[in-house]
Amino acid sequence: MCELRVVVSCLCFLFASGVCSDDRELETRVLEVLSETPLIDGHNDLPYAYTVRTNGQLDAMPFTDDLTKLDRPTHTDLNRLRAGRMGGQFWSVYIPIKEYPGAPGDTARVMLQIDLVHRLIQKNPESLELALTSSDILRIHKSGKIASLMGMEGGHAIENSLASLRMLYRVGARYMTLTHSKGLLWADSATDEPRVGGLSAFGKEVVREMNRLGMLVDLSHVSVDTMHDALDVTQAPVIFSHSSAYAKTAHKRNVPDDVLVRVRENEGIVMVTFFHTYVNEEVRIAWENAVNEIEAITDNVDERRALLNARRSRLPRPTLSDVADHIDHIRKVIGVEYIGLGGDYDGMPPGPIGLEDVSTYPALLVELLRRGYSDKDIAAVAGANFLRVMRKAEDVSAQLQKKVTPSEALIADLDPEF
Repeated sequence: MCELRVVVSCLCFLFASGVCSDDRELETRVLEVLSETPLIDGHNDLPYAYTVRTNGQLDAMPFTDDLTKLDRPTHTDLNRLRAGRMGGQFWSVYIPIKEYPGAPGDTARVMLQIDLVHRLIQKNPESLELALTSSDILRIHKSGKIASLMGMEGGHAIENSLASLRMLYRVGARYMTLTHSKGLLWADSATDEPRVGGLSAFGKEVVREMNRLGMLVDLSHVSVDTMHDALDVTQAPVIFSHSSAYAKTAHKRNVPDDVLVRVRENEGIVMVTFFHTYVNEEVRIAWENAVNEIEAITDNVDERRALLNARRSRLPRPTLSDVADHIDHIRKVIGVEYIGLGGDYDGMPPGPIGLEDVSTYPALLVELLRRGYSDKDIAAVAGANFLRVMRKAEDVSAQLQKKVTPSEALIADLDPEF
C-alpha cells in the first residue's frame, strides 16, 4: 500500500510500478486534466541563468540538452518541461538592482533579457511559441507547444518612466512585479526599509497605466502596504506570480491572510511558490540563522557565498507536502478559485524534496488529488484560474482604452519630493 509520502509518490509518478496502482490512477487523472487545461507556471528564472552562466549565449547551454548533466544542473530544460506537462511558462525577465532602483540603463538591461527569451523561442519553434494573450495560451497548448510568456521582475526596469512601461509591454512583457528586493522611489518592497508607505502617487499611476495596457500587476516581493495600496487602485485582478502563505511560513515575501481575503474580492490569484524558505518555517529559520552567522564572519560577498554553499548540504530542505500545505491553507481561507503555481525554478537553491525541477509538477497535482481535491480543482490550480485572471485583465484593458489615453504623468510632477 502506498504511504502518503513525498518521495514515494514522486517515485511512483516517475517510475510507475505494480505496487502503486492507486497512484497510477491519480496520475492518469492528472494527465487527462492537463491534456485539456494548460499547466501555467508564473515564474521561471532560466533567462537570467543564461545571462549569468553563458553571457546570454544560448548555444553554450542548449535548451534541448539534458542540463542535469552540467556541473551545476539547472532546474529547467526542454525535455523536463515536457515531462512536467508544462502548457504555459512565464519566463522571468529579471535584472538585478545596481546603483539604485531605476538607475539609468535598467530598461536597456531588461531589453537584453526580453531579447534572450525571443531568441530562445525562435531557436525552438517546434516546441515554444510566444503568447501575448489568454487565447494565445489556449491555442498554443492545443497545438502541442509550450506557450511562452514574459514577466518583468521589478519595477526598476522602467526607470520611473511610463513610456518605458508601454514599450516593454509592446515587446512582450505581460506582467510586472512592482518591486524586487529593494524599494523604489514609488513603491516599497517586502525586504527593504519603507520609503513611501506603500505606493506613492506615481506608483498608483503605474498601476493605472498597467490596467490600461492589460499588463498584470504582480504583487510578489512588495510590502504589505504596497499590496493594499495596489488593491485599492487596480481595476483589474492582481497576481502574486511566486508567493506563498504567510500564516504557514512567516517570511516577508509571503501573503498574509487579510491580503488573501482581498485577493478573493479582487478576483486575483496567488501562484504558490516552491522557494525553500517560503514554504517551511523550520527551513526558513535555519537558513536565516546560517546567513546571519556568515554575515557576522565576513563582509566580502564572494566569501559569504562560498561559506553558504559549503553549509548548503547540511541545511534542511522543504518537501512537496509543505507546498501542498500552503495550497491547502489558501483554499481554506479564500477558496481554490484563487490559487495557481509559481515554482521559481532556476531562481532558488535545490527545489523541495519531490519538486526538484520542472519535471515534477504532476507529482504535486497527484498529491492534491490524494488530499481530496477534485479534477475540476486540479484544473483550476493548474491553469484555469490564471486564464480567468488574464481574460479579465484583457477585458478591463479593452474598456479603459475606449475612454482613457496613455498617461503622460512624470514622477517629478506626481512625487515632487523625490
